[in-house]
Amino acid sequence: MQLPGRLKATTLGDLLGALHRAGATGTLELVEDRGRAHRVHVAQGLVVAVELDGAAPSLAEILRRDRAADDDVLRRSLLRAMSSRRLHGEVLVDEFRLSPSVVGDALRRQVLSRLAALEQVADARVSFRVAVRPPRGALHASPLEPREFLHGRRRARARSGGYDADARRRSPQAAHAAGPGVFGDDPAPWRLLGLAPGADVTQIKRAYRRLARDVHPDLHPAATPDERRALELRFAQLTEAYRVLVA
Repeated sequence: MQLPGRLKATTLGDLLGALHRAGATGTLELVEDRGRAHRVHVAQGLVVAVELDGAAPSLAEILRRDRAADDDVLRRSLLRAMSSRRLHGEVLVDEFRLSPSVVGDALRRQVLSRLAALEQVADARVSFRVAVRPPRGALHASPLEPREFLHGRRRARARSGGYDADARRRSPQAAHAAGPGVFGDDPAPWRLLGLAPGADVTQIKRAYRRLARDVHPDLHPAATPDERRALELRFAQLTEAYRVLVA
């Protein structure tokens, strides 16, 4: 397996596709020229963790947004996790009785949101290492499936107006019916907008406008710098999901 040396020569989707086809186990490293380093950990070609050098939604933020736990539970469980040096999700399940499926789904969406943020990186040095240890909490027992981390990713051939670019111009219904490899078959954009696959354009636009109003950074003037970065990331993810489904 040979990967391009620079991200600008390829796309994150193409890199993940190459690792999946090779059944690779190790770590894809993307190091920007300004020093920011990002890592995608894979096991047998499947994504198990993403380490992002920058702002990304925490598990607590995702659960709070889903209204799966109130602020008091999230605050106390986070403090308990920090003091005991345990994973936050583990503490939530074991000591605060949150459903393992709810926490597990939130963790998967956290990894997907980090991949979405990585797609915004214009260029970086690309390398693959087999000796880097994945972080605690990696999804070894239930890694992301290819349909989650591959379908819908930008591909290099789309830049020249090839098949993927044509797929973007289809209606959401046609894209969904076309099967694997087309944006509509990827659940991530639909999930980000809180919609079931196959929703019509009117529903997509309505959902996007509602969610965008909730997270637009300019509508939260009292947000802290960290909160503003999280809002900016969420807004970018919603906008990309909208663009994928209707552009």
